[in-house]
Order: sequence, then structure tokens, then C-alpha cells
Amino acid sequence: MNIAVLTGAGVSAESGLKTFRDSNGLWEGHDVMSVASPQGFANNPVLVLDFYNQRRKQLLEVEPNTAHKALAQLEKNHEVTIITQNVDDLHERAGSTNVVHLHGELLKVRSTFDEDLVLDWKTDLNLGDFCEHNHQLRPHIVWFGEAVPLIEIAAKIVEQADIVVIVGTSMQVYPAAGLIQHAREEAPCYFVDPNPSIHSNSKIKVFAEKASTGVLKVIDEIEKM
Repeated sequence: MNIAVLTGAGVSAESGLKTFRDSNGLWEGHDVMSVASPQGFANNPVLVLDFYNQRRKQLLEVEPNTAHKALAQLEKNHEVTIITQNVDDLHERAGSTNVVHLHGELLKVRSTFDEDLVLDWKTDLNLGDFCEHNHQLRPHIVWFGEAVPLIEIAAKIVEQADIVVIVGTSMQVYPAAGLIQHAREEAPCYFVDPNPSIHSNSKIKVFAEKASTGVLKVIDEIEKM
């Protein structure tokens, strides 16, 4: 079967990565727009670069969890595409081979001159780190106010899916939240989140629990089909 999996911060929380707006999360002490917008970068690039340097260091210290690994194993019997709002590489490290990063990738940087010039980057990114065109490099992250370039590709993936699985996302942040509307009427949908924003209905079955346990239950249901 063709399965589209939409994931958010909740799937990586159990690996030790802070969730997006967690009260103790990485945004604390920073106005979100000061570290995640083009205006913030223009106003204080050193602050923004340091913010993502800290996130990059944290990412390199954690490992994929049960949910990441279970979703990767799902590829053994099905065509699986992960559409993630996460900027970490934990899906890939767990073994998933088809991953669409809606909001960019923390372990990549890009040129401020040519947005298509993207480089792998695992160390600190500093002011003065230039691309080949002598322009500053920036995090390869989709900031607030910027377009989400892969959203149309993601919508087509959901439209073609036989099953849609949503894991660890509030489904409140657009445009990603609108992807579920592209699911076919006959496609079963599963939603795994400890604090789900919706309830089970004829279209969506909800597992109100953390990703590591909920994903295993969803996979069990899929394999029984």
C-alpha cells in the first residue's frame, strides 16, 4: 500500500529534542520572530546563527526513537513517504528513505544569494561563512513569512496515498495543517498525539498517546488490513 505519514515535533520529543512551543523549549528567552524570520536574521544575524548552532549541536547528540524506527520498518512491506515539519534528520537516521522536509533541514545551510545553493553542514555556522558567490550562508530553514516550497509536492503525495498517518503534530500550523484535506475520501487516516486536536470519527481514528506507543498500534492495524 501507498502510505503518507505526516510528522511533527512530537515524534522527535522522545529522542530529547524540545518541541516547538514547549514551555521549556528552545524558544524560551527568545521572541520567535527574532530567531525564525527574515527580519530577525537581518536585525541580528549573530543571534540567529547562534540559536541554530545550539539546535544543531543538540541534534547531533540524540538518536532516533522507537517511533522513527517503526516508521522506517514500515517500508519493508509498503510504499512509505514521510512528510515532516521537523528539521532534524532522525527519520533518515532511523532508515526512512523517502522524507520530505517541509520546513527545511537543520544539517544544511544555503546561500543568501542563491536559495538553490544548499550545502550539508554539521558544525557551527558563523557570520563570515560565505557561499561560492561571496554571500553569507544561512540556515536551510523555512522561517515565518517565507514560502513553503515543498507544500504542493506534499499535497500530491497525500492525494495519492491509500492510508494517511499523522504523528506528533497539533495540525494547527499552516500550510502543513491543510494537507489532511487532500486525503482521498476512502483513505483511512490515523492520528497519534498525546493531546489530539480532533476526536475519532468515521474518517480519522485517534490514538491519544505518545508517538512511540501509538505508532506501533497504527502499524499493527495497517498490517491486519
